Amino acid sequence: MLQYDLKSLTKKELEDFIEQLGEKKFRAGQIYNWMHQKLVRDLDEMSNVPKKLKEQMKEAGWYPVRELDRLVSQIDGTSKFIFALHDGSVIESVLMKYKHGNSVCISSQVGCRMGCRFCASTLDGLSRNLMPSEMLDQIYYIQRATGERVSNVVIMGTGEPFDNFDNVMRFLDLITSEDGLNLSQRSITISTCGLVPKIRQFAERKMQCNLAISLHSPNDEMRKELMPIANSYTIDEIL
Repeated sequence: MLQYDLKSLTKKELEDFIEQLGEKKFRAGQIYNWMHQKLVRDLDEMSNVPKKLKEQMKEAGWYPVRELDRLVSQIDGTSKFIFALHDGSVIESVLMKYKHGNSVCISSQVGCRMGCRFCASTLDGLSRNLMPSEMLDQIYYIQRATGERVSNVVIMGTGEPFDNFDNVMRFLDLITSEDGLNLSQRSITISTCGLVPKIRQFAERKMQCNLAISLHSPNDEMRKELMPIANSYTIDEIL
């Protein structure tokens, strides 16, 4: 069987996959609802899906994250979640609670290759990009674990989001879908160290997400000492 990342599929793509298995299209709607609205972690929780189909789904590609640890600040209640991925990689997410709602800061890569001097994420370089499902699951897991809706998402954890551009864009499409959590685009912030071509490509999508630029210096010369990306793009080019 071909390998898929089922939770990264759009509803239409999931319908096509289900029909390839010889099942009725309506099964895709049931499964999509279980994954993106009921936020199940285990296929066995899908009570109205046939056992045979669940076995086929697991074989095709089901990659839930698994919580390894949770660190809670005694000062403000901020929680850091440590997650294990299906291949043994480890990532982290942070839940921040505010009066206006809950914000989650998620990772977009395992490691990072940007080489910023002040960032621990880049010490071992880039291992791999996260799949859209692995970004979604950080939010899904935290929302289900706390029983409270996540109202804001910041892509500012481990990794450079625009270095994983296609997967991050698909993540945005899925997290804002009416068939999923239906998160507002305006409640999502993407942080970048300044990959100018990708910033322009993102602008062409005309989304209403917020964009945060990591400058860390008021001038290019000082910035070059801290961030290797500054050797490729000046502050003027970024802004």
